[in-house]
Amino acid sequence: MNLTKSQFTVFGLNSNLIKALLDMHYNKPSPIQERCIPLLLKGHDVLGMAQTGSGKTAAFALPLLHNINISLKCPQILILTPTRELAIQVSEAVFNFLKYIQGVNVLALYGGQRYDLQLYALKKGPQIVVGTPGRLLDHLNRNTLNLSKLKCLVLDEADEMLRMGFIEDVQTIMQKIPDKHQTALFSATMPDIIKKISRRFMKNPKEIYIKSNLTTCPDIKQSYWLVSKNKKDALVQFLEVEQFSAVIIFVRTKSATIEVSEFLERNGYNSAALNGDMNQILREKTLEKLRNGYLDILIATDVAARGLDVDRISLVINYDIPMDVESYVHRIGRTGRAGRAGKALLFLENREFRLLRNIEKTIKSKMIEVRLPNLKLLSLCRLKKFSIKVQEQLKSIDLKKYSILFKKLQFVHTLDADILSAVLLKMAQGERSLIIEKSDSNFKGFKNKSRYISYKDSKITTRSKYNRRNFSNMQIFKISLGRNDCVEVKHIIGAIANESGINSRRIGNVKIFSSYSTIELPKDCVNMLKRKLVYTRIFNKLINLKKINLNKNYKNNIIKKYKLNHEKKYSNN
Repeated sequence: MNLTKSQFTVFGLNSNLIKALLDMHYNKPSPIQERCIPLLLKGHDVLGMAQTGSGKTAAFALPLLHNINISLKCPQILILTPTRELAIQVSEAVFNFLKYIQGVNVLALYGGQRYDLQLYALKKGPQIVVGTPGRLLDHLNRNTLNLSKLKCLVLDEADEMLRMGFIEDVQTIMQKIPDKHQTALFSATMPDIIKKISRRFMKNPKEIYIKSNLTTCPDIKQSYWLVSKNKKDALVQFLEVEQFSAVIIFVRTKSATIEVSEFLERNGYNSAALNGDMNQILREKTLEKLRNGYLDILIATDVAARGLDVDRISLVINYDIPMDVESYVHRIGRTGRAGRAGKALLFLENREFRLLRNIEKTIKSKMIEVRLPNLKLLSLCRLKKFSIKVQEQLKSIDLKKYSILFKKLQFVHTLDADILSAVLLKMAQGERSLIIEKSDSNFKGFKNKSRYISYKDSKITTRSKYNRRNFSNMQIFKISLGRNDCVEVKHIIGAIANESGINSRRIGNVKIFSSYSTIELPKDCVNMLKRKLVYTRIFNKLINLKKINLNKNYKNNIIKKYKLNHEKKYSNN
């Protein structure tokens, strides 16, 4: 491997890190990497102000990994992130950088994951720990996380931690670690409290400011679909109604590229996987098929698709949302090439709205929400595609041969021309029928149910079907933040899930009023939740979780309102 191809060599980084970067097609450092890597390599504290997606992870990870002591089996680098999704993303990125370095373990710690698994991993002595403030503080209080040998602390997206009410936990964690350590703090904005933290806990930090220059092509129509059913089935439905020359579907993991490709193949689509495990020859053959039209759909990871340039691509589907804006821009940049128009569709989980807002803020554009294609549209698209196939065959030069052959066919009974045409139509279409029944299992629940139902003074989020919810297992609580505090459902659910460790799927409906909100939480966790959430803040304000007893008809009224709204909204579909 020719390491001179990489411009990262100017920093004097470990050659094994350079090799991993080349595999990931990272050849040229971004502006924040150019300025931060030399400073962190020399041991300076760094205060960086840069937008999400500017390449911060590599900016702090590469120099810290270069300086790590492999023989020391205990936490040397601690990376704080505001959400579990970002913790997973950062830990995966660090793991990829360590591809050619043996003996370094990376551990992600976040709420919602089983403690026994985390305790087992901690006993193995990970040198790098990535986690959310609530779970990290919990481990520190339990004495299950030992940071006595810590060399470096990284605060990623510090302003997001402030917005979600985690800053006090962050300060508590910083008070529990050794005085002699290096600190790197990154934030998209610089509120006063972030500046105060930097002055209190950092030693003469070198300040780096990077202006965002991420832009997207105006010719790319961007939209998102709020996931409301099985993603694979939904993917097939979107592909049926979209017109495209070629499409790239981006997923998060290597295994997902194969899984989605096999599913599409079973549904009659010509697709192939592209991931980091493929050798260069197979990769080039796959891309050549895509360029020449022998392949229409490519399922790829971010790493595998870096540098990919194929003019035929007119549609990009983000099957899994990227964890940073830079990756999103790179992804959708695969379409709309050479001045052509393109489309980009994002599959968005309810818990991922924060990432969507980050993307919209950076690209300075709002995405359009779309719904799943209904049965009528799917049927029309199938008929249209079949009609096009028939039109193409009418130009065939050997139709006369088939006409002679058809006359030789023998039937027990004389068939009406219309009946015979219907039989041949059915045979030609194959397993995918042109007639889609509502009872078809592939299309159950195709209606995209709204996650938010608006009333005069409140918002309710439905986290499961009302007719399936067992209300007897839930307890209603009141918190002291409402619309006047600019709080949203995602802030409440995120804070409670991260701080308590409870799986967000177990959290019930959230109703936001002007000056307060209500939330349904499992009865079997009440004592634990009250204990763990006593100091929890959102927007730096205590939530003051209190048990309330509402009118006995409260739940029945909610169900009734939901059903009426649902029936009215979808009666015409």
